[in-house]
Amino acid sequence: MPFQGALPGIKFALGENPKRSNFTPPPGVEPRYPATRLGVEETIREAFIQARDYKKQWADYNEKKGTGEQNLLPPRRDEKLEPLVEVLDGKRYIHSHCYRADEILMLIRVANEFGFKIRTFQHVLEGYKIADEIAASGAGGSTFSDWWAYKMEAFDAIPYNAALMTERGVVVSINSDDAEEARHLNQEAAKSMKYGGLSANDALKLITLNPAIQLGIDSRVGSIDVGKDADLAIFNRDPLSVYAVVQKTLIDGQVYFDRQRDIDGRPALEKEKQDLLAKEKKAEEEKKASKKTEAKPEKKPDQKKKRPPTNQDNATGSARGAQ
Repeated sequence: MPFQGALPGIKFALGENPKRSNFTPPPGVEPRYPATRLGVEETIREAFIQARDYKKQWADYNEKKGTGEQNLLPPRRDEKLEPLVEVLDGKRYIHSHCYRADEILMLIRVANEFGFKIRTFQHVLEGYKIADEIAASGAGGSTFSDWWAYKMEAFDAIPYNAALMTERGVVVSINSDDAEEARHLNQEAAKSMKYGGLSANDALKLITLNPAIQLGIDSRVGSIDVGKDADLAIFNRDPLSVYAVVQKTLIDGQVYFDRQRDIDGRPALEKEKQDLLAKEKKAEEEKKASKKTEAKPEKKPDQKKKRPPTNQDNATGSARGAQ
């Protein structure tokens, strides 16, 4: 999503997704590398080694060019490595899909080795096991409220994950990973009050200020403060209640949804719908009638066909003439 002033991001995937645990190539096709968790780590490390070398090549070129050296050839552009150079320069965020504690620690070690930061660990279902290490690295955690056991690496998840990471100093958000669940993300955040005892204010931050911090856009959105964008959702009761219903939605101060206006406009929308359905039905009936007319053969007036005279006709005619 384009957002003025926001740094771009890049997604890293760890675990079963990149190593393709559940994918068997068809006969005759070689398995794709990496096929193990160690292979995933090696792939990431090798990519950053190349990015580091690529960055140095350009630095050396620009330095020589700055001294006035002539007849220089610039390094060949590599669009695969340039986003990783941006990561090394702190100009692009890494958001890493992950589940297991050992893989999270692995990526933290790789980041420390190459001098970059992980912005958020996404899903991070075993984050509660290593919350101190995640907090010390400066990374955030974007997790589910209570999804687990849908594949092997998600079996150690617990519903207390968000609260436990929050208590240890991790900036945590609740994500949906699902279009349906995104519709009631406020209720997903409220579960952290039951599972972990977060305060209502801290629970609300899981879907407002904290994700804005993770994306680096908290200076403009995420809380109701003077000078920020007027992006507001107005509920008829506590937003963390299962009975809460949105009454108005404002984006940049403009009303995009008004529940009462929506209710008042429903009869007109229903009439428009029925009119369109009737129009469609009529058009379909006319189309069928037209096809039936075209299918019927055109009737021609009866005409007696003249047939050539036969020997019998000739004989009859001769007899009549003789009489």
